[in-house]
Amino acid sequence: MNVRHFAAAALVAALAVMAIGATGASGRSSADTLTVWLQVDAQSGWPDVVAAATAQFKSQNPGWDVDVQYQTWGTHLGKFDATLAGGNAPDVIEMGNTEMTKYMAAGAFQDLSGASFPNQSTWLEGLAASGRYLGKTYGVPYYAGSRVVTYRTDLFRQVGIKRLPTSLAQYTAAARKLGARNKAKNFSPVYIAGTDWYVAMSFVADFGGTIAVQNSKGGWVGTLDRPKALAGLAAFKKFFNAASRASKVTDEARPQPYDVYSRGGAASMIGPGWFSCCVGTHKAATGQFVMPSHTKGQPMPGFLGGSDLAVPIGADRDKAAAWIRAFTDNASMTALRAKGNIPNTTSMLGSSVNERAARRSWFVPTAKHWVSVENGNILRTMLARILTNKMTIKQAAEVASDNIAFTLNQR
Repeated sequence: MNVRHFAAAALVAALAVMAIGATGASGRSSADTLTVWLQVDAQSGWPDVVAAATAQFKSQNPGWDVDVQYQTWGTHLGKFDATLAGGNAPDVIEMGNTEMTKYMAAGAFQDLSGASFPNQSTWLEGLAASGRYLGKTYGVPYYAGSRVVTYRTDLFRQVGIKRLPTSLAQYTAAARKLGARNKAKNFSPVYIAGTDWYVAMSFVADFGGTIAVQNSKGGWVGTLDRPKALAGLAAFKKFFNAASRASKVTDEARPQPYDVYSRGGAASMIGPGWFSCCVGTHKAATGQFVMPSHTKGQPMPGFLGGSDLAVPIGADRDKAAAWIRAFTDNASMTALRAKGNIPNTTSMLGSSVNERAARRSWFVPTAKHWVSVENGNILRTMLARILTNKMTIKQAAEVASDNIAFTLNQR
């Protein structure tokens, strides 16, 4: 899901206008109508699931109707900002998980901590974390997309790899075999851009490390220089050097991994499961497997894409929560899963590659100024320094941790 960056001050001002001009406003289309904003994915992919949840809600809330309005990813945030300013926000809104933090920090969503939702104790951590802010829950996980390894079955077979790797050590050994067989300078056994921090932070998470944590006073502390995170960064460097021939200072957008793969420049790549759609003439010889952990048999934690459901200020919180409960119960999640989506709970994950990959996941710190960490390229700079040996892993991590703490603690 794409992040839409907006001025926090402008949003706060819009919220203030709404609070003054729409005290008691419900944001509904009419007195007893619940307004729900979902993305068009639901309209084209699972309208029956939406209809079933709506029917359940209406049977449990006599006299109420539901107006489901479908939005597009490119325009929904601009429209949402306008409804906040105008005092007519929807009762329920679907948000990309990376879109949640700024709105939570600005006070755009209602606290759902006291409400009960299905499978709350087994929500996918990468989605659940995106809906939490300052210890409170503002977003309910909806569905997810995981990151996996997409690979050339023919090239793996050529070097005698008969069983897919189930540990990082096995994948490293496979990469060395692939590299020995394919000696072209720009061929990567595993294509990873040098500053692809989504991949690197998965290594950190795999070793139990974190990017930053809050202290007892609510301030942020950078933690990439702590032992577990350092172990993860060391493992990332070792794997990159063994497996990838990509530039050590490039990011994952220039070029896109699937472009390298489609041109025959990689035997495998790490990224969203949908990368398999863009492999060119290699589609017949393309498969996928779970990115393995350093612990044999476990998946490496991945950064999940996905959506949350939130209740904007001014909305009818109790009715909105009731519709969300119906839309995220076991029947709805089972139906979503049958349509190829990853359900919001580990208790319902099956044996598909994407579902197995989603069992362990991580998310960025839900801090007001996290976007400034991304825009400031703090993680990318750290990785480039590590891979080019301009700094030791510990030195680069210490600088990054200090910069992260400074950035996140700005007022």
